[in-house]
Amino acid sequence: MPVIRLPYEDLENLTGVRIEKIKERLPLMCADVERMEADYMDVEFFPNRPDLFSVEGVSRALKQFLGVKPGLVSYKVDKSGIEMVVDASVLDVRPYIVCGVVKNLRLDSSTIESLMLLQEHLHRGIGRNREKVSIGVHDLAKVKPPFRYLAVDPLFSFVPLDYEEEMTMDEILKRHPKGIAFRYILEDKPKYPLILDSAKNVLSFPPIINAELTRVTESTTDIFIDVTGLDVNVSIALNIIACALAERGGQIQSVLLHYPCPEGEEEKETPCFEPEEMEISVKEVNSLIGIDLSVEECKRCCERMGLGAEVLGAMRKRSGEEMLVVKIPAYRYDVLHPWDIIEDIAIGYGYDRIEPEIPGTMVIGEAHPIEDKEGAVRGIMTGLGYFEVLTFTLTSEKRQFEWMGRKSRAEKVGVASPISREHTMLRCSILPNLLDILSLNKHRDLPQRIFEVGPVVLSFKEKYRLAAVSTHASANFAEVKSVVDVVLKELRLKDAALVESEDGAFLEGRRADILRDGKHIGVFGELHPEVILNFGLNYPVVGFEVDI
Repeated sequence: MPVIRLPYEDLENLTGVRIEKIKERLPLMCADVERMEADYMDVEFFPNRPDLFSVEGVSRALKQFLGVKPGLVSYKVDKSGIEMVVDASVLDVRPYIVCGVVKNLRLDSSTIESLMLLQEHLHRGIGRNREKVSIGVHDLAKVKPPFRYLAVDPLFSFVPLDYEEEMTMDEILKRHPKGIAFRYILEDKPKYPLILDSAKNVLSFPPIINAELTRVTESTTDIFIDVTGLDVNVSIALNIIACALAERGGQIQSVLLHYPCPEGEEEKETPCFEPEEMEISVKEVNSLIGIDLSVEECKRCCERMGLGAEVLGAMRKRSGEEMLVVKIPAYRYDVLHPWDIIEDIAIGYGYDRIEPEIPGTMVIGEAHPIEDKEGAVRGIMTGLGYFEVLTFTLTSEKRQFEWMGRKSRAEKVGVASPISREHTMLRCSILPNLLDILSLNKHRDLPQRIFEVGPVVLSFKEKYRLAAVSTHASANFAEVKSVVDVVLKELRLKDAALVESEDGAFLEGRRADILRDGKHIGVFGELHPEVILNFGLNYPVVGFEVDI
């Protein structure tokens, strides 16, 4: 989860509240204070609140929560007169773009750093590592509107940020650190997206890098923001950035976008801060939270969380129930259902004020059978001299298949919206995770023997497995076979048969499958040298994995 650095002096200046009171009340906003230093604190926020990923956003929320300025914030948006023309060529590459302008800013090194950190937090969060959303921030004084968003040949050249020489877009993907990190987003595209001004100066090569020309410095007063991506979340990212800068005293202005469409052209003006509305039943609020609040108290709780709220009149009540119509600010990404607002009401009321109750039904718990089995397996493995590790269930196709020398399995379960390329599926084997642990501990003494017992997921079903690896200079097939023999005996699988394996993760002639009643339940052997090198290891590794 994102950890945000909050300088005390900045917080006090932006909120008008003493830091002692902020320290006392901030955790009640569901913030986890990681550390407190002499002049700042580091605070962790949930990924569903990207509007709190900057000191400006936190300050706004504190002013609302502490009653300094409760309720919905109204940001004035003037027309800038600036236009952005979207070319049809870019629609198959990166189709969504929104833009905005913030003027009359006073920036210093700390505010620029805060802006850049907010940008990167949004890239990792709602941007899914820039793939779905990427943000460009530019010094408006250095370019000439109107602007154009189009797709161009990869041989187009300009001077990228942090460089002094011109580079083609292809060269940027191969040589620039940002190009190397994010080129996977564009590697199958015949043309690349680009933003130009009226003099054909480059502003940005999204989602990779801005041009050096538009670098934001302490002398910058007017900022142009572009947000490109693959879905409508580009608007949320623009709203969060623009509102954060407005908290610094900036004046927000809109940009007119011209989109191509079958009928000719569609015009759109951004940013737009029109709030969404939801109706909330006070009866449902009290039922879910377990307290008794009046409609006016619910309204005040909403306002403490930065929401607008109005009590519905008698004619608009639902079956006589007291109702609120709640206005959701345009920078809130997390409110998808009335229950999200009810959660905000609970936070606004104060978790510290909600009295805990002992459940009315008394029950006697017992261990789940799989926990009993896992406990027995742990006893076996620790008795054999192995140390237990716990690893993530989320992993990637590269580690599960490519690095393991295995073919991709049809039963694998992917993640619908992965936040990074390292977490794109649920694991169907534990062995790659153990090899990752060994690679992180290369500086430790050998031998290293580790195991994990836990779930894998195949065809949306959990299966529980035991996996173990051992690495040292003389690790061999005889060692792992002796361990497997003991494990099978202790698990009462003495009737299991060992047959020659074709698993590509292991060395041919030094690998075996474990069968029971003709069904494959495991595999063991010496890991293939290519697999060992893929994980950056330097010594032989033996291992096994078996269903429990």
